[in-house]
Amino acid sequence: MNPLPVPTFGLAAVAAARRRLAHGLRLTPCALAPALSEIAGMEIRLKRDDLQRTGSFKERGARHALLCLSPEERARGVVAASAGNHALGLAYHGAQLGVKVTVVVPANAPAVKLARCRSLGAEVVVSGATFAAAEAEAGALVAARGATLVHPFDDLRVIAGQGTLGLEVLEQAPDLDTIVVPVGGGGLIAGVATAVKALRPDVRVVAVEPAHAAGFVSAYLAGGPAPAALAPTLADGLAVARMGANTFALAAPLIDDLVTVTEEELARAVALLARRCGAVVEGAGAAALAAAISGKVRARSAVLVVSGRNIDPAAHRAVLDAWSDAAAAAPCLARAA
Repeated sequence: MNPLPVPTFGLAAVAAARRRLAHGLRLTPCALAPALSEIAGMEIRLKRDDLQRTGSFKERGARHALLCLSPEERARGVVAASAGNHALGLAYHGAQLGVKVTVVVPANAPAVKLARCRSLGAEVVVSGATFAAAEAEAGALVAARGATLVHPFDDLRVIAGQGTLGLEVLEQAPDLDTIVVPVGGGGLIAGVATAVKALRPDVRVVAVEPAHAAGFVSAYLAGGPAPAALAPTLADGLAVARMGANTFALAAPLIDDLVTVTEEELARAVALLARRCGAVVEGAGAAALAAAISGKVRARSAVLVVSGRNIDPAAHRAVLDAWSDAAAAAPCLARAA
């Protein structure tokens, strides 16, 4: 899974990933959001990786992992245990690059995402009632087929690909002083923190995760990846029970702050992005804004990573029904105080 040991991973790996990814991905905008800046009481720019073709930053790591395969590995294909954005990214870019992709999912995986994976050409294998069972089946398929496992977040090739977002942000918003990054398994924060701190150590890197799935907090308290208690969360894309060993080792020494956000704060952020920016965003994609508008992040000029848009339409409508524009746009509590 990891072609290089973690100590050798650094800016060079992310820069190499960017060269490999020069074609095939969208350069997503990093634009000033005046309405959100007014509400939060600080300059806010949104890095809109929800505008990638499959609606998520996960395309970066997925495509990069595929591009790193040898001709022999490409011929044997790849396997991933994922029912989310990683699966969609692999399916799309596997089709683009001519690599067979097999996605293993538990029986309770969302049918709409499975249909999308199939429509993109991936083989979908349903196995077991839990994600752990799906991971076990993925391992068995790798052994039987001689395929390559592409882990959703702890594969260094994936982490390097995710880190290219950080390089783009530094070029698009050179006057930033803070970047806020959502955390699930940790692939994005590990890659982005590696890139940003190598080039701009003065920039604060803030990690944000839902209070209902605080895997990074659990890892910090334990001194390494440890199981986190999970509860249902609007940010289901961040609901990872245990942070990766590689992602924790890379990110923990580099971040400046780690904050959690409540379900109410996530919902408010989803509503604000829809009502004030015209952006339909999933809960995970709204986590950085949730931290900013709740007063948990203070900065002069902050870039908030909007990581994905793949939210169930019914869930999105429920959020909008619950949050009027006036309620969602109330000034930041910390600012009002």
